Amino acid sequence: MHYVQFVELNGGGKNYLLCEHLIWLFDILFSESRFHNSSEIYLVDDVHAGSSNAGGNHSVKELHTSRFTWRIENFSRLNVKKIYSEIFVIGDYKWRILVFPKGNCNDCLSVYLDVPDSVGLLHGWSRYAQFNIAVINQIQTRYTVRKDTQHNFNARESDWGFTSLIPLTELHDPNIGFLVNDTCIVEAEVSVHITVSRLSYDSKKETGFVGLNNQGATCYLNSLLQTLYNLPYFRKAVCYTLTTEIDMPSGSIPLALHNLFCELQSSDNAVTTKEFMEAFGWITYNSFSQHDVQEFIRTLFEKLEEKMKGTLVEGTLQKLFEGHNMDFIECINVNYKSTRRGLFYDLQLDVKGCHDVYAALDKYVEEECLEGDNKYHAGSNGLQDAKKGFLFISFPPILQLHLKRFEYDFIRDTMVKLNDYFEFPLQLDLDIKDFKYLLPEAKRGFRNLYTLHSVLVHSGGVHGGQYCAFIRPNLSHQWYKFDNERVTTVDAKEALEEQYGSKELMQTNPGLNDSQKCSNAYMLVYIRESEGEKIMYNSEGQKEQKKKDEAYMTVKVAHDEDIKQQIGRDLYLDLVDHDKVKSFHIQRQTPFEFLKEKVASEFGVPVKCQRFWLWAKHQNHTRRLNGPLTHVEEAQSVGQLTEASNKASDEELKLFLEVELGPDLRPILPPKKTEDDILLFFKLYDPEREELSYVGRLFVKSISKLTEIFTKLNVMVGYAPDEEIELYEEMKFGPNFVCVRMDPNSTFQSTKLVDGNIVCFQRCLPFGCHLKYQNEVASVEKDDLQNYLLLVSNMDLCLITKNNAVFDALATVATFDWDA
Repeated sequence: MHYVQFVELNGGGKNYLLCEHLIWLFDILFSESRFHNSSEIYLVDDVHAGSSNAGGNHSVKELHTSRFTWRIENFSRLNVKKIYSEIFVIGDYKWRILVFPKGNCNDCLSVYLDVPDSVGLLHGWSRYAQFNIAVINQIQTRYTVRKDTQHNFNARESDWGFTSLIPLTELHDPNIGFLVNDTCIVEAEVSVHITVSRLSYDSKKETGFVGLNNQGATCYLNSLLQTLYNLPYFRKAVCYTLTTEIDMPSGSIPLALHNLFCELQSSDNAVTTKEFMEAFGWITYNSFSQHDVQEFIRTLFEKLEEKMKGTLVEGTLQKLFEGHNMDFIECINVNYKSTRRGLFYDLQLDVKGCHDVYAALDKYVEEECLEGDNKYHAGSNGLQDAKKGFLFISFPPILQLHLKRFEYDFIRDTMVKLNDYFEFPLQLDLDIKDFKYLLPEAKRGFRNLYTLHSVLVHSGGVHGGQYCAFIRPNLSHQWYKFDNERVTTVDAKEALEEQYGSKELMQTNPGLNDSQKCSNAYMLVYIRESEGEKIMYNSEGQKEQKKKDEAYMTVKVAHDEDIKQQIGRDLYLDLVDHDKVKSFHIQRQTPFEFLKEKVASEFGVPVKCQRFWLWAKHQNHTRRLNGPLTHVEEAQSVGQLTEASNKASDEELKLFLEVELGPDLRPILPPKKTEDDILLFFKLYDPEREELSYVGRLFVKSISKLTEIFTKLNVMVGYAPDEEIELYEEMKFGPNFVCVRMDPNSTFQSTKLVDGNIVCFQRCLPFGCHLKYQNEVASVEKDDLQNYLLLVSNMDLCLITKNNAVFDALATVATFDWDA
């Protein structure tokens, strides 16, 4: 490890750079990764933060992320050296933004994240945060300036950020868009690692499960053992395995595993794996790193099968994990075919070049043509053109899929980790498309429909990182995260979508550490649904656990910032993707008032300033607000409210948080709503820039005319108050898209608009002005909001169906008379 001291000539401050290799210094010196303290200038390398899981450490770090937006009005008239935002709370810590409007001894806008209560904190305090700071471009959001960094805040360095975020000349240029109506919008997204004492958290009490002690970098061992333990039929077979009197746990893998499972079932605290590791003989980190998880499982099963011979549980592993396949080579021009049967306990699937499990399986059974110099020697028939293939005879009840996340890079002469995006479904159908994965003569006695039981995850790079497992012990909706000593409940999104992996995440969030960038699944365990009951062995204890799982539910809370962030980027139609909003995992019997307190802590909005609205799913595939919660509804428990609001058996409660801001941009009491008031959401389409954005919401009077809000809308988007605009109602988008132009002289009541409806508008273009957009499917005039939304709706359909449905969709809606 090399320590390099760097003295900056113009600042005079001593700065330290910790490098793993000396050459990293040059990478940093010639990059743009310069992160500054408001009083001193530093050069820093990436700082890696995460759990400290060495033996004996009783703390874990949890990540809390939130975003704060600060609108600074009359910006050009500010005559102070620096200004602070209001205080906001993320991860139980107080923060504020510090801005130098005229630069911090330079000609650039200087912005920092600051700890406001640093003076009053205990001696020796510190907190680690990863964050990005942005100056929002209010004309074209894609030109927003956003920079990422991370810092360990302490008494000496209580603020950290960017001395040169954006040149002041660009900031004040009225044509660029950073200052609109003399308002500058600064945004900070902060991820805080909070240290939680393991001693204060009782996994057994909270979840019914205990963890496994980390013996010091044992790789995949703990997550794999927890996965096997939570297969009750397998666990029962291990516990029934007979052992001889001369067996010692340190020398017998089956006995050591037997003892480990017994401890996991009876212990109130995390269990050690030391005895099991000694029995296996792989007692160092090097041992585990030299053997992949597939080899480990095969070695373990081999030892167990040997011990199970002659007992009541002989053949159990074959019944659970063994599948059968057939390799074949079939000549094209002569009647000759060679076959070879085989068996498997797991499948290794390619990640590279495959979007999901189905694509990887397609590649697995893809036929190869043997021709030219590669012809097949067919005995007396000589060399022949042939096709070589592979199909399955049968799949096992428990299907183990190993994803090839690690591979050897011949160019770089080293092992690399693939973080490519790779989807895996909650339900896997291996009988799709007329049994494409099975031999024609394979038995069809049962359905090969599988449900996901566990996801084993690696976070980090090829040379290190962390392992954990997400498991559904009872195949219920509740997932658990087994992270060494700590077991917690998590939602399905964290267990599935967040483990798909993504190169895009690395490109768009360079400030995240390697562990966050590279967290993805490397092994999946599926259970055939027809044998789920038998494999999961519903004992009384498990029934109790399932009952406990069902006592919890998920509440998803969306607010204006979610809509603003999604519309025009990830979403065009409707208002919000609820899978990307804040989720709360909460007991059904929890009073709604308690949820409001959690929301206050998470969003920094006082309880008295909160008003919640229910979402309703309509038959036209849209979600709209269904009205604000009444005092009677808020007096109920979360579970009662969910049952009353969801006619469908939805396990989630979806809410919209309405927050009104005063002149100082602080939350105020929501306005009184009468029956005559309608809450509408507004989107703006800019045909010149081909952009759609969310601009806000308004309460309108049902008896008023549409023209009465034109001035308000123009002011909201920075247009002249008398600018001519056109309004459209977004009505539905599936299976056919409908967007209707509204008569400006009609009343809101006559248009039949209700709470939660979406109104889109655009500036009226001069007559004869046409802006065309050309894509490989069709040429569409996008000067009209309807055509633009039609185009993006068809793009969505194309993505969903993954075929040429754009032509069909265009043909379907082309017959719709927009002016009717």
